Amino acid sequence: MNRRERRAAAARQSGKVTPAALVRAGFAHFQSGRMAEAELCCQQALTLDEQHPDALHLLGVLCFHAQQPDAAVEWIGRAVRQAPKPEYVLSLATVLERQGRLEDAQQHYSHALRLKPEDAGLWNHVGNLLWQLERKDEAAQHLQQALKLNPHYWEAAHNGGMLLFELGRHADAVQCFDVAERLGPSSAALHQMRAVCLSALNRFEDAEADYERSIALDPGLAETHNNLGLLHWRFGRLEQAFACFDRALVLRPDFHAVLNNKAVVLLHLQLIDEAFATLHRSLAAAPDDAQTLFYLATLQLLTGDFERGWLAREARWRLPSVGLVDRGFAQPLWRGDQPIAGKTILLHSDEGLGDAIQFARYVPMVAALGARVILEVEPPIQQLLGGIEGVADCVGRWSAPAFDLHCPLGTLPLAFGTRLDTIPFAQGYVPPPSAARANAWESRLGPRHRFRVGLVWAGNPDHKNDHNRSMALRALAPLLDCDAQFVSLQKGVRDQDKTFLAERPDIVDLTQHLTDFSETAALISCLDLVITVDTSVAHLAGALGAAVWTLLPFNPDWRWLRDRDDSPWYRSMRLFRQPARGDWASVVETVRTELERHVATSRSRQGHTSLLPA
Repeated sequence: MNRRERRAAAARQSGKVTPAALVRAGFAHFQSGRMAEAELCCQQALTLDEQHPDALHLLGVLCFHAQQPDAAVEWIGRAVRQAPKPEYVLSLATVLERQGRLEDAQQHYSHALRLKPEDAGLWNHVGNLLWQLERKDEAAQHLQQALKLNPHYWEAAHNGGMLLFELGRHADAVQCFDVAERLGPSSAALHQMRAVCLSALNRFEDAEADYERSIALDPGLAETHNNLGLLHWRFGRLEQAFACFDRALVLRPDFHAVLNNKAVVLLHLQLIDEAFATLHRSLAAAPDDAQTLFYLATLQLLTGDFERGWLAREARWRLPSVGLVDRGFAQPLWRGDQPIAGKTILLHSDEGLGDAIQFARYVPMVAALGARVILEVEPPIQQLLGGIEGVADCVGRWSAPAFDLHCPLGTLPLAFGTRLDTIPFAQGYVPPPSAARANAWESRLGPRHRFRVGLVWAGNPDHKNDHNRSMALRALAPLLDCDAQFVSLQKGVRDQDKTFLAERPDIVDLTQHLTDFSETAALISCLDLVITVDTSVAHLAGALGAAVWTLLPFNPDWRWLRDRDDSPWYRSMRLFRQPARGDWASVVETVRTELERHVATSRSRQGHTSLLPA
């Protein structure tokens, strides 16, 4: 017989109460708020049985209520080691959570879940704890399990919807919000969040209805008015959009996100002065807001104020929405502020392919300062840009050798203090393709009987401004009647264009051979003109010094400036601008007229036979 058994036997023989009875009495004292009496009962129980788990647990609970968390962890931990009952494990997890020891708490909660797998409330609680720990995927699984166990669990449905929204799982979030709406009273915040998810799923009518319902329930939520304004703007309902923004600003005059959105709409309408004024108002409310500074930079560059625009544009590094990746280099960033002779500098692409081509013009200038230049770009343009003067080594992304300093390509205009009148190498800086490559394309194209025109009508569909800058191939149909040979330069033809392209055998489509931009450059060298929307091909043709006509939306990208039909970035480029938002028909008609005149002039100057092979 061990000591514990001997004490228990002695207590029974002497007529004393048992540890279990003492614990029951202690618990009754605890429930009635008599903490001292409850503690005395626990101590008496432990005198009889020093490892009695219920007494250890209750003493730990008492310590916790006495603001003695370390002692609570010690007592409850002993209870768990004696008998890992679910209530002990939960108490220990709760104390650890209150101490801020979330990782330790989560481990014990998970232990409790294994003991009580049907407890929906526990699944919900652990899910919320995992959410705090930024383990969001696991958290979502726990919240969904809570809702599966209890389909009427409003908190799990609501929290699950919010977390799934954060994870970008908008369809799943909508399902959770639907459940929450059925289970509880209508909530303005719930309708607002569901509308955001519905909008992300392109269910715009449903989103609009939810925004309206949210406003009806609580017209004082400025965020809802702002979001509804963005939805109206998306569909060109400008009057309604501005009305929503203004209602949001009445509620919160310093709501800088709304001011930014209003400025963007003004910019898209080319109301430049009003856009500037709105952004300055936004800056007054949030002087260091990166989004505001970035929008301001866009306006400054668009209007030719390069001196201030380049500097403000560096705010892009603080914007997750832009998609830039801070490489976290240990080597210092170079902004033109220190000598680099004898140093190795990494110039790395930080935005799209077109941006990399545009800003690669600065490589010879960096090399001229005495630096060894490593150029790091995406594989499709690696071979093309590797031939630029001054490139010592051109490597793919994330594979740069050792270097001393670095500079993103998009920061080079700032480093060189570029102004409108000092843009370098506007006449072309990418070396022409090899004769062998050009000849291979000449063979594919066949005899040259007519003026050759390359066509690009759409950019990357994932680009945030794609709906403005791209068009359907069918929109270019009026050009196809011109006396020219049209050649597709369009990679990734969209489903809506495939049928039309198949119906037009007069458009030569050899794009399966365009394996990278060096091949595209070689094909362009065989053409007389490139007609393109605002994509990387426009930059490629301009960088080659090839004749290129770029078709621009009413609100152009900053680099094309305003109110001019030429580009200081590319001397071989002409710009054709929409006269009104979405009006591609007028642009195409103007291009058709110019193309007919261009072809006629070329024929009269050279004579028809000059277009035939010798």
